[in-house]
Amino acid sequence: MAVDIHSEEARIIRQLIPLSILPSNQFANLCGQLQIESAEPGEFWFKRGDMDRDLYFLLSGTVKLQTEAFTVETIEAGSNSARFAIAHQIPRKIDAMAASRIQFLRLNADMMKPYHEAPYQEIQSTMMVEEPDDGDDWMTTLLKSPIFRTLPPANLQRILISLEEITFKAGETIIRQGESGDYYYVIKKGHVLISRKPSPTAKEIKLAQLGDMDTFGEDSLISGEPRNVSVTAMTDITLLRLNKQQFIDLIKKPTLKYIGIDEVQAMVDNGAELIDVRGADEFQKYHLPRSVNVPFFSLRMHMKTMDRHRPAIVVCKDGRASESAAFILHRFKFNALVLKGGIGAVKLSQASVEPASFNIDDGTETSNLFGLSSEIAPQAAGEEAQASLEEVTDLNQLVTLLKAKCSELEADKMTLELKCSSLSRQLEHLKAELALLKTKSGG
Repeated sequence: MAVDIHSEEARIIRQLIPLSILPSNQFANLCGQLQIESAEPGEFWFKRGDMDRDLYFLLSGTVKLQTEAFTVETIEAGSNSARFAIAHQIPRKIDAMAASRIQFLRLNADMMKPYHEAPYQEIQSTMMVEEPDDGDDWMTTLLKSPIFRTLPPANLQRILISLEEITFKAGETIIRQGESGDYYYVIKKGHVLISRKPSPTAKEIKLAQLGDMDTFGEDSLISGEPRNVSVTAMTDITLLRLNKQQFIDLIKKPTLKYIGIDEVQAMVDNGAELIDVRGADEFQKYHLPRSVNVPFFSLRMHMKTMDRHRPAIVVCKDGRASESAAFILHRFKFNALVLKGGIGAVKLSQASVEPASFNIDDGTETSNLFGLSSEIAPQAAGEEAQASLEEVTDLNQLVTLLKAKCSELEADKMTLELKCSSLSRQLEHLKAELALLKTKSGG
């Protein structure tokens, strides 16, 4: 019998991971396919060496995970361990035996695949299941974020088990600009300030504030470069952190997707955006034709003008900055791919393969992705066609230059707005102090 969407069993099942992060309409559809099973004490769910791909979730009772020699773990329904599929590695590494009468859910891994791959979208008319509302269920809230929703269940379990909880007092520095990256952070409760110094002697610029369930610290872990910002606790704060190697193995590797240079043209022809995240000066020296320059520091500002329905191919010098940019885009629900090896790999392939299959625009020539098409530059073109082509090239260079300048101006604008906001707050504070002094002095 299918699970009643309004039943107590449905409420319990709704707490399971990854079922807890499904939109309500998808969860309701899944409940129509579920069957709750039971087992008596001493019965086995599975034994070591079994190859079945079913996912087992404990709904009531107690299960023992054991070898021939000893009991490895005892899991009770309702515990954090019971929110995950029990010992789901294939082949099975351990025996699972009912220690009491139990109720459980058996899901075929293929049953979850369409739900796991579907983009998250809540539909109001089908919100029939009440979401967890205990306020402290940070786990479910975190797993609904775009990055975590795309991870395999096994990775999610290892991440949540590995997260280390730490605290900082208001005013304490969590990350210092210039230091090596060591951890990826999730804000469980509190707020932080992101700031940066353009140079060692420059005044610190306030860039952003982050709050509950926001994440930070990934840029340095992905690129291998030193921290490019400082992060300070604005309030007493509780953080969850994951060390660098765990972040790379469990989050970075399954999240980032790569594309070779030979695949780029087809994707661009089909509507993909080619985004170069190097600085404007580097972009002007050489770049891939039909690419748009969006320097890494201004990427977040440009996202509001980008189409999430179009794939974004991210390009940089060697692929490292592209990885960081792609990770940011994934956080905001973009389908981002990294050009493997960056511009450097393209230049290397041109030097080693003749004739080259890809032409880099060095600022003096702009063509389509794989050379000039016959419509633009026919074989028998005369001087008039050549002159027109040169005029188009000049205009394209001008447009590229203006776009780069626009990016710089937008960054300057954001910096000035942040400074203006800070000065306004300081002014209000001074006014309040002045009013207090006048009150104390009797006017």
